[in-house]
This record gives sequence, structure tokens and C-alpha cells, in this order.
Amino acid sequence: MADGDTGGEAEPGYEQARDELAQVVARLEAGGLSLEDSLALWERGETLARTCERHLAGARERVETVLHEAGADDDGTARG
Repeated sequence: MADGDTGGEAEPGYEQARDELAQVVARLEAGGLSLEDSLALWERGETLARTCERHLAGARERVETVLHEAGADDDGTARG
């Protein structure tokens, strides 16, 4: 993405981002990190959360499209 968070790496898939986010949260909750390490992890978590949100928004859009098309087919609307 253009915001520079990925450092040129490909964006992870939803499951990969979700799993890494869970690891980040667990490390933050465990404590014992320096302030700098905690901030870096928090920033990574924010990036991963945005990635998950993008994937979920795309999935939601696909489901809504399919449901809309199915509804159009059910009410007799001609589809070409």
C-alpha cells in the first residue's frame, strides 16, 4: 500500500494478518517490553488491524453483490 507501512512487502492475507495480530496482542498483554518495543508492536498491530479490515470489507462487498444478484434473479429480473 502507498502509506509506507509494508516496506515494499506484499500485504498478508486475512488469516496471516489475523494470526500475527493475535501474536502482537499477546506480546503486548504479557508486558515486560521496553516503551520503544511496545510502541513498535502497537504500530504493527494497527497496520495488521487495517489489513484485516480491508480484507473483511472486500469480503462483505462480494457477499452483498452475490445477494443482490440472487435477489434480482429471484424477482424475475432478466439478467444478460
